[in-house]
Amino acid sequence: MRINLTKKELINSMYMRIGFSKKISEVLLDDILDIIVENLKKNKKLKISKFGTFTIREKKSRLGRNPKTKESKIISERKVVLFKPSKEFKKYINNHE
Repeated sequence: MRINLTKKELINSMYMRIGFSKKISEVLLDDILDIIVENLKKNKKLKISKFGTFTIREKKSRLGRNPKTKESKIISERKVVLFKPSKEFKKYINNHE
């Protein structure tokens, strides 16, 4: 079963743990996400200590196929974000299931 964590849930969690108002928690979360995205776009790599590393990888255009219709299509080149968890993060996940 796949469970998604929404932005609203993150804001509520920050509100409950830190005690800031929901509006301040929302602004704080938006600022943190903006900083992450800006740094990733600028440097193509972002390391958050004890969490992991985000990198941008360029994928070239290629020929793809729709499995239902068997129709071939060109998939355009694009950038994708990769995440590699740190050793500490992996250790935490494996020890706290």
